[in-house]
Amino acid sequence: MSQSEDEAWMRRAIELSRRCPPSETAFSVGAVIVDAAGEEIANGYSRETDTHVHAEESALAKLTADDPRLSSATIYSTLEPCAKRKSRPLTCTQLILKAGIPRVVIAWREPDLFVIGTAGVATMKASGVRVDELLHLAEEATLTNSHLLGKGTPKE
Repeated sequence: MSQSEDEAWMRRAIELSRRCPPSETAFSVGAVIVDAAGEEIANGYSRETDTHVHAEESALAKLTADDPRLSSATIYSTLEPCAKRKSRPLTCTQLILKAGIPRVVIAWREPDLFVIGTAGVATMKASGVRVDELLHLAEEATLTNSHLLGKGTPKE
C-alpha cells in the first residue's frame, strides 16, 4: 500500500479509537484489518464488546481463524499491539502471529504506563512480520489517551 493509503487507514483506526468507553486503566485503541485488495475486512476498538477486549482482538474476532484473506492482510492499530497481558490467555501480538497477518502498521509504541517492557514490535519483527510506524500520526493517535499521558482531557 502507498503512504497515503496507510495514512487513510490509520486515520480510520484513530476514528475507531474515539468510540472506546473511557478508562483510567487502559488505552483507547482502534484497529482496522485491510485485505490485499485494499478493502476493510474487519475493525475493532478497545472495550468494544467487554471491558477487557483490545482493539486488535476485537477486529480479529470478527473473522474466522482460517479466513484466507488474513495471510496477505495488513492490520492498522493506533498503538503497538500488546505483548504482555493479564486479562486474556493470548496477547494481541500472539493473536496477530496466530492469524498469519504479514504486516502491521502502528502510530505509536506502548509506553511503560500499565505494562513495563512491552515488546510487541520486536516480537512481531522477530517472527517475520513487517512492522511499519507512522510516527507523524502519533500525536493524533494519542489524543484519546491524553488523560492517561498527562496531556489534559481527551478530545472527542
